[in-house]
Parts: sequence; C-alpha cells; structure tokens
Amino acid sequence: MTAAARPGFWEKRYGLDLRSLALFRMGLALVILADLTTRFGDLTAHYTDAGVLPRQAVAEILPDWYWSLHLISGQPWFQAGIFLIAIAIAIALFVGWKTRLATIASWALLISLHNRNPALIFAADDVLRAVMFWAMFLPLGASYSIDSALNTNSRSLPKRFFGAATLALMAQQCFIYIFSAFFKTTSPTWWPEGSAVYYALSYDQYVTPLGAWLLNLGALLPLFTFSTLVLEWVGPLFLFFPIRTDLVRNITIVTFILLHLGFGLTLNLGIFPALSITTWLVFIPTSAWERWSKRVYDSERYGLTIYYDIDCGFCKKVVYLIRTFLALPSTPLTPAQEIPEIAAAMEQENSWVVVDWQGHHRYRFEAIAYVCSLSPLFWWIAPLLRWSPLMGLGTQFYEAIANNRRRAGLLTRPLAFKTFSVKPTRLQNGAAGLLLLLTFLWNVRSITNHYAFVDSPNSAIRVLRRITNSRTANRLHGLMQAARLDQSWSIFSPSAPRDDGWYIVEGILENQDRVNLLQTDQAISMEKPTLGQRQALYRNLQWRTYFINLNRTVGETLYPYYGDYLCRSWNQKHDSGPHLSSLEVTFMDERTVPPGKTQTVAETQPWSQPCPDP
Repeated sequence: MTAAARPGFWEKRYGLDLRSLALFRMGLALVILADLTTRFGDLTAHYTDAGVLPRQAVAEILPDWYWSLHLISGQPWFQAGIFLIAIAIAIALFVGWKTRLATIASWALLISLHNRNPALIFAADDVLRAVMFWAMFLPLGASYSIDSALNTNSRSLPKRFFGAATLALMAQQCFIYIFSAFFKTTSPTWWPEGSAVYYALSYDQYVTPLGAWLLNLGALLPLFTFSTLVLEWVGPLFLFFPIRTDLVRNITIVTFILLHLGFGLTLNLGIFPALSITTWLVFIPTSAWERWSKRVYDSERYGLTIYYDIDCGFCKKVVYLIRTFLALPSTPLTPAQEIPEIAAAMEQENSWVVVDWQGHHRYRFEAIAYVCSLSPLFWWIAPLLRWSPLMGLGTQFYEAIANNRRRAGLLTRPLAFKTFSVKPTRLQNGAAGLLLLLTFLWNVRSITNHYAFVDSPNSAIRVLRRITNSRTANRLHGLMQAARLDQSWSIFSPSAPRDDGWYIVEGILENQDRVNLLQTDQAISMEKPTLGQRQALYRNLQWRTYFINLNRTVGETLYPYYGDYLCRSWNQKHDSGPHLSSLEVTFMDERTVPPGKTQTVAETQPWSQPCPDP
C-alpha cells in the first residue's frame, strides 16, 4: 500500500485541528468586533445619507451585482441597528453559539457593510471577506464553543477536520500571497531595484514612527524588500509540504506571524496585521496542541470530578459550559443522584459537588474558585475569586441562583443540547471544490488582465487571458461579484504608492473669515503635519483610505459629496452662525522620489465648491 493510499494520509497532513479552528473562529470574531467598533465611531459620516457618500452616490461607484442591506435606509438609527445586529452576531461567533449560522450571517453583513461605502475598502477587508467565505464550510464550532459543550453525540469528535474546505482555505492563503507576488514582479521597485520597502516606509499616509526611523537603515531596505517578495512567492506553499509536515508548518506559521507583526509595527494598517496573524493560527497542527496538553494536564486536573443535579436542566447546561470554557475536557460530569453519598451532600449543602483528586468535596462559590484554579487558561482568576470580599459576594450570588433555579433556567433556555458531526457531506465538498476552482480562475483573470496593461509578449499569459475572459467565464461574473469572490491581491503592488502628500481644507464663512475644516482647533497652515498630527487627522484606516481615494480617479465622484458633508456638518454645529458659504480643498503633492533625490512639494487645488444655503 502506498503512503498516499494509507488511511488518514491526507487527513493527517492537510486536515485542520478542531482546536485550531476554534482559535481561528475567536480570532475572526475579535477582528470583526474591533472593526465594527472602529467604524461605529464614524457611522454618520460614512454610512448615512448625511455623510460623505449618500446612497444616491453609491450607485455611481458600486459595480454591478454588488448588494448591501445597509442601502435600505440612510438614517442613522437604521445604520446603528444593523451595526448592533452585526456586533451581536460576532459575539455569537466568538462564543460558538449556532456557529455556522453566525458565520454565514457575519459573512453576509461584511459584504453588505463593505459595499455600502466602497471608498473605505482596504486590503484587510478583502482578506476578511475571503476567509469568512471559506469559514462557512468549516466546523468552527466543534471545539471550545457553546455548540461543542452541548453536543450530545455519543461518539467523540475526531481531532481534525479534512475536506475540500480545508484545502480551499489553504489555497486561499496561497492566493493572497502568491498572486500579490505576481503583481509585484511587474514593478522594478520590487525586483531588481529592491526599493519597494523604501517607498512603503516613505508613504506618510501609513507609516508609523518606527517605520519612519527604519528609513535610516538604507542599506538594509533592499534586503527587506527581497526577503518579503521571496516569502510571498514560496512561503505559503509550505502549507502543503508532505514531509515533516508539522515541523515545516510550525516554522511557516511563526515566520508569517513575525512578518505581519513587522508590518503592524511599521505601518498603520488597521486590522490587517491582527487578521493576517489570525489566518495563520488556523494551521497550527495537532502535534503542537498535544505537546501543550501533555505539559498542562497533570494528575490534579485529571482527578477532578463534577457532580450536578440531574433534575435541574440549568445546572446540567452550566457544568457542561464550565468544563468547555475552562478547558478541562477530560473532567467527568456525573449526576449526583448516581452516588448516594454525593446526593446527600448535594441536598445538605444545596450545591453542586466538586471532588478533587484527593477525594475532598468542595461546594458553592468556593468550588467555582477551585475549578478555575485548575483551568490552564483562567487559573489566574482563582486568587481574585478567593479574595474574602469577593468570595462572600460570590457565595451570596451562588445561593441566590441555587434557590431560584427555575428562573435562572430562563437564561439558558436558548441553549439547547444537540448532536452534530464534523464530517463533510458530498454536497459541501463538491460546492467548496467548485467554488475554489472559480476563485482560482478569478485570481488568474486579475493577473492576466493586469499583464494586458503591460503588453506581455508571453504566449501563456495570452492563452490564460482568453480562457479567463471567455463567454463561460463572463457568465459566472455576476456570481463571483455577488459573493464578493472577485479577488485581486494588489496591496503595495505592483509598487508601493508614491502619490504622497497632505490635505488642507479651508472654509470661507459668510463674514469672509477662513477656518480649518480638517483640524478645527488649529489655524490654517500649509506646513507638513507631523506624524502625531497625521494620527489625529486620519483617526483610523477608513479615513486614511478615503483621503487616499480622494487623490485617485474615483475622487472626481467623491469630492462633491465630501464638500456637501463638510458644509452640512459645519453649519449644523454653528447654527447661530456665521455659516459656511464655500470651501476650498488644497492637496500638497509630495510625490515620493527615489533614494538620494531631493523631495519636492507641489501645491494643487483639486476641488472647491459653494455651500448650499443652511
């Protein structure tokens, strides 16, 4: 029998550990929550009809087949409501409650949010949509979740999940980096010049203080450029390495985590570094988890037994949840009524019964503190819980719950015991496989269409261009657009942006006074803002992206609505006057020059407009 034919060969090498999937799920949920929280702060400015892009303007820049629930209404109350729904669903995803439904809903709401204001979209948004799409096919709730805690399947779940979706997620990871590297090879700044990192760190819109300091290491910047390019070309392929798979994969994971930590420390990229790190955590192999388990679980943890009242549905659900979320999977959960001695203790103490490895009984809130002390994740909470004032309050709280179990049961009523399996169906494998093929072809299409602009003489490129732009491929165009699988991984490619600079927006009041509309607490100045001033000016990545787009072709569409937003905002805040009568936008064009060249700044005025009567 060949190695490839042995049972478990593919599953062992290319399956994903259920614990890694759980870590991936929680990481995605936290990224989504962080993103929603940031965007919520600019809800009116970015997502309502009173903002920079009212709904009637979206139609001017939104491609065909793009859809958005956020376009149903332009009122702030509606946008706030849909944001709160998305936050609630992300929390459900984090704790793993109705996980697949929460994953599908989060993916759909992400598409809706991103399509509401395309002028804010950055590469991280594309990555998040892509990985959330494949996450819908994965059993994210099979470990460390409410779903897994209340799983009634008598058979233990396997340690790993293998199916077309796992291969699709691995392939998607490769697409993100390798197709980005394809784009980069068309620019000499990546090869052979090696100046791409220099240009990236010179881009004031993104750079951090550490990134700006790294510009002093001029001789090392080409090395950073070449190493990044090589890593993007070949690094993701090690996910498929068939020999010493776990070792190679661990090295690959650590390498890319360090790469994205470097990106996050040197460039203001919003959720991108945290998201990219999260996408690598899903590939942590089973052997790594097993080594951790052997070091963590000792005789004291293995000797723990928890007894609960079988007649109390609330009690049963709670102990199953405690076992799961305190990461004590081997702890027996036994009805107290099965052992007369334990049943008598439960009745006498009106409490669950926790028996430690030496046979000692623990009750009420003190038992909670003891179980927490054994948790490999939350052991540090135990000393706080044992603090006398908190122990007293905790004991009172426990007794209140114990005496009102029926009412407490209302809290856990939505949580139901169910059975589920992680084995993929043929339909799931077939759908994931077909969609993976379409995604690959779309990525190829993005490359071949790009090469059309550089007039590639390569015959293979021309053949691929004909295939990916064929009539059949174009018929699937709408499907890919609607699912937002229309991928193009061109962050900092073909070259890092050079159209650097800064904006000054002057408002002319009715009394002819001039005011600074971007930095209302400062006088108008054409001087270049400091790094600290730029942080206050842009506030977050969405505003950074928006201002960058103002300086691109789409800016011609954006400027009138941005001007109306500024006029409206000023006049609403200064209702008693003087009102804003007009505004002028000045862009100080500081196009980045090659190393050693003298930097120049050109003053341009891309936009001016009168304000409507307040």
